[in-house]
Amino acid sequence: MNRFEGKNVLVTGGTSGIGLAVARAFAAEGARVVITGRDAEALGQSTSELGTRAVALRNDASHMGDAHELGATLLGMGIKLDAVFLNAGTARFAPFAEVDESLWDLSFDTNVKGAYFQLQSLLPQLNSGASIVLNGSINAHIGMPASSVYAASKAALISLAKTLSAELLPQGVRVNVVSPGPIHTPLYGKLGMDAETLEATAAQIQAQVPLGRFGRPEEVAATVLHLASPESAFIVGSEIVIDGGMSQL
Repeated sequence: MNRFEGKNVLVTGGTSGIGLAVARAFAAEGARVVITGRDAEALGQSTSELGTRAVALRNDASHMGDAHELGATLLGMGIKLDAVFLNAGTARFAPFAEVDESLWDLSFDTNVKGAYFQLQSLLPQLNSGASIVLNGSINAHIGMPASSVYAASKAALISLAKTLSAELLPQGVRVNVVSPGPIHTPLYGKLGMDAETLEATAAQIQAQVPLGRFGRPEEVAATVLHLASPESAFIVGSEIVIDGGMSQL
């Protein structure tokens, strides 16, 4: 299929994991893909893989200057958007008694404040009929120990999908959210755990998934593209959970 032939799409945090998988899927269906990330080398590698029409922008969602400037940057490049996947985020887990203000600020500045103001800056660059997909998490629903700050930040993002849908729909813009469960991505190597603890945690999580495995980034990407395409035109302000049944049992 070429559902996105001639379309411009933006994937924030598009250099690895779910973000890169989504960018690949958009490119495979004909889109001109703009990706953002913090690491210049990773951006270069990703754009080389995505093809000559791909565009890389160095942008850090946790820095308000970058969040506010994203739309202006695209305006200067003459790029209007048909789809946006707001994926850039951070995950830091810690027991409630050990959470400090810096962990709280990092999580909310990146996952909520940054996403909110990035999206605000993009409004003038959205074509009528554009689709926005936010990347949530099942942690907002399942009450996993040591995830209080991360889960709260993702719950806020899921709430935004509903309220912003109501506000942006008159402009012809839909907002929805995907909430992945455990997915094989580099994110699991960035949780601040040593290798032994990380392995034990992964095994414990996998045991809670009825399908008996972690998901694949490509499985999330398929749902993002569905929500970004006209075939999902009647889906507005909704959350689609992608977790192998983990949050249902």
